Order: sequence, then C-alpha cells, then structure tokens
Amino acid sequence: MLAGGVGSRFWPVSTPTRPKQLLPLAGETPLIRQTIDRIEPLVGRERIRILTGGALAGAILGALEGYTAGQLMLEPRARGTAPVLAWAAHAIERASPGAVMLSLHADHVIEPAAGFRAQLARIASLSVRHDRLFTVGAVPNRPETGFGYIRVGPALPGSDEAFEVAEFVEKPVREVAEQYVQEGYLWNTGLFVWPARRFLEELTMHTPEVAAHLPLLDEGRIVEFFQRVPTITVDEGLLERSRRIGVVRAAFDWDDIGAWDAVARTHPTDAAGNVVHGDAHLIDSSGCIAWADDGALVAFGAQDLVIVRAGGVTFVAPRDRASELKELLKQLPPRLAAPGED
Repeated sequence: MLAGGVGSRFWPVSTPTRPKQLLPLAGETPLIRQTIDRIEPLVGRERIRILTGGALAGAILGALEGYTAGQLMLEPRARGTAPVLAWAAHAIERASPGAVMLSLHADHVIEPAAGFRAQLARIASLSVRHDRLFTVGAVPNRPETGFGYIRVGPALPGSDEAFEVAEFVEKPVREVAEQYVQEGYLWNTGLFVWPARRFLEELTMHTPEVAAHLPLLDEGRIVEFFQRVPTITVDEGLLERSRRIGVVRAAFDWDDIGAWDAVARTHPTDAAGNVVHGDAHLIDSSGCIAWADDGALVAFGAQDLVIVRAGGVTFVAPRDRASELKELLKQLPPRLAAPGED
C-alpha cells in the first residue's frame, strides 16, 4: 500500500506530520484505516506492506492497531512510484517467488468493499493467465480534470472482462475531459495488479532509469538504491511504454480524495448543499465546505466556499479553486505552509 505524500491540497488540515491519509476525510476513521479494513480480508494482515516515509512511521502505526514496524517499508528518499514499487516487487518476489502483487493507495474511497475484493481476486488470476500488468479503470460519472484517463483497446483472448490498454492520457482540460467521458475512456485509478516477477522484467526492458539500479536491491543496498535512482512515476516510466498492460473496468464505485471539493462527495450535505465538520456553523449559506479542527468557525451568507480552521490557520477559497492549493503554498512563508511542523 502506498501511504507516502503530504496531501497538500488539504492544507491546512493536512501537514507533513499529519497527511491526508491519516485524516477522517471520508468517514469517522482515517483513510488509511479504511483502506486496510477493505483489503485485509482478501490478503491477510501478515501479507500487507505499507510504503511510506520514516517521518510518518509512528503516526501510521498509531492509526493501525495490530500492525508492526516490520510491516512498514520506509523509503529513505521519496523518488516516485516507479522506484518504490520496484523495491516492493523485489521484496515480494524474493520472499514468495511467483506471487501476485496488489498496489493500492491509502487515500481512495471504494464501495462496496466485498465487490472490490472479489474483483481484485479475479484480476489477480487474469494477471497470471495473461502474464500482464493490470490496472483498474473506473467508469467516469463526471468530466474530472484531476484524473488521468485510459483509452480501452481490444479484449484480451478468452476474456470478456480484460482489455488491452490502447493509451494512457494525462489530466485533461475540462473540454477534453467531457470528450473522454462521451467516448468511453476510463479514469486511471492507480490500482495495480501484477505478478511481481513480470513487473520487474518489464522494468528491465522498458525503464532503464530504474533498471540500472536494480542490482543494488539484490545486494541489499536499499539506501544507495534510493540515492541513485531518479524520481519517476510508474505511469511515465513503465505503463506508458510497455505493451503488456491490461485494464479491467471497475465493478465498484471509486473516488480519489484529492482536494477539498472531494469532501462534498464523501460526507452528507444539508438541504443547502453544505458540508460541516467539527464546531462549524453556516448561516444563510449554500454549497460550502466548512471544516473546523481547532475552535469554532462561523460563516454567514457564504456561497460555494471552502472554509477551514486548523493548526492555528484559517483558510478560505472558492470551491472551484481548491485544487490549486499547491500553487498557493508556494507563495506562503514556511511557518504557514506547514502548520504544526517545527
């Protein structure tokens, strides 16, 4: 499970020491706890590994009762998803040759959990049968500009569920997103299923940026591997290059909790379309997200705003600009950009 990252689009609630995966952004429990509860019945607690940074180790273990430090794989440096998944695949293949690897993110919302597990089990079988790397594509229910998309190719032999990936496309502008939805493109969920061995072989063939450093993993030189390997995503470094990528349409509801506006999709709204968390009070207001972590928050006559109070900071923005938070943080002094961090 990938559980690194800061989640800066949920500032000021999400910080480097308390990122979004540790926050209750889609219910009463942290996102990472929900992800664990969703997958544990399928694979068992002992076979779950959590990929994250050392600074989050204590907080993650605190959120996951019964998990131990031995189940954490702590990246010496953040280098993107291609290197860290290579490290995970190498460890899995060494411990259990021929094993299938499931790569999940700790900040997704998926329902129903039972259907999710059943489909992952089928995709695991497909990945072995077709000796391919599989991704899961979600059927869009809106023209989302914050997700990548997948153009679906022909069906794989003997299957009415698995297809070739014809093309991965990056996050589009709204007009293009609307076109993708009309043409049957899928959202790229970042949920991956593949034999660990095949993943390492595909890296060797198509991703020299990472493959050149894989011998360091053979020698147990993990820190040196992360020092030398460049930063690169698995999408850019491998999935967009390999011809052995398959896709299955998700038979479950999926969403990525990527920015404040997503909270309106994961929490109940009042009659005026407001979402309220904590000691927040919205009077004569509509379409707002109000999140109060420390102290009371009151808004009167507000429309379509995100209003957040956390870490001694009050943040207000139009809902349709909440996804631009990364740019905002670049312009703030460090003491504000990372509240609560010394």
